[in-house]
Amino acid sequence: MMDIYKDHFGLAQRPFSLLPDPEFLYLSSVHTQALTMIEYGIMSRAPITLVTGELGAGKTTLLRRLMGELRRDVTMVLISQATGGPEEVLRWIMGALGRPAHPDESHIEVVARFQDYLIEEYSNNRRVLLVVDEAQHLDIETLEVLRLMTNINADKHELIQLLLIGQPELRDRVRRREMMQLAQRVGAGCHVGPMTLQDTMGYIAHRLAVAGARQPIFSEGAMRLVHELAGGIPRMINQICDLSLVYAFSEDRQDVDAALVERVKREDACFYLTISQDWRPAALAA
Repeated sequence: MMDIYKDHFGLAQRPFSLLPDPEFLYLSSVHTQALTMIEYGIMSRAPITLVTGELGAGKTTLLRRLMGELRRDVTMVLISQATGGPEEVLRWIMGALGRPAHPDESHIEVVARFQDYLIEEYSNNRRVLLVVDEAQHLDIETLEVLRLMTNINADKHELIQLLLIGQPELRDRVRRREMMQLAQRVGAGCHVGPMTLQDTMGYIAHRLAVAGARQPIFSEGAMRLVHELAGGIPRMINQICDLSLVYAFSEDRQDVDAALVERVKREDACFYLTISQDWRPAALAA
């Protein structure tokens, strides 16, 4: 069906897949500002940079962009979905470095090897950026251990920087009184909020153009309604737009108007829209 779907609209590929694809990268004003703050944190050698955003807001997009633009003197170590206490997370880190901890190796021995690695990188004029994605899953004890890592230094130079990325509850956790020491080490930070209406319209047009569209498919009214329903969140925009194209294909239409998008909502084609709006971010005003 997907081949027919693409042929029907004259597209080379599916424009609104839920999977991150760097080919479709679109940096809205919101994401550009967030990326600037992240780059500032790295360049200014901030001990900790904190990035939060709603689920589906585009944090992974920012991370992928960052990975492609890092300076050559920065070694990035990425761990994602890490679980467990401090000892388990350190083993996750060593695994990401390609130096996995042996089951019989003590925590002290693993710490020593990690410090040796940081010193080795420093001796080669490189600094380490530890990126923890989905950091909202880490408990307070583990976050505190990560903070202590930023105290490791040589010749008064810090050997490691942290980039903590997570959902809004991560920011709430860092603001707690017992996390004061970590909060004081946050030198840069940002919250990736919803896109504006203008950005949403540009985002939809961009993805269609990359996919091979030769003429507009979504009317202005349709894009406005998509923005309202999705709350300006890219992942939700993708889902609603994709289903709208399926509806248009089923009716042998070459366009998507607001009435068709409204049908997607009314007929519960998009499960996201059936969930209570109480916890969904409100769309920004135009």
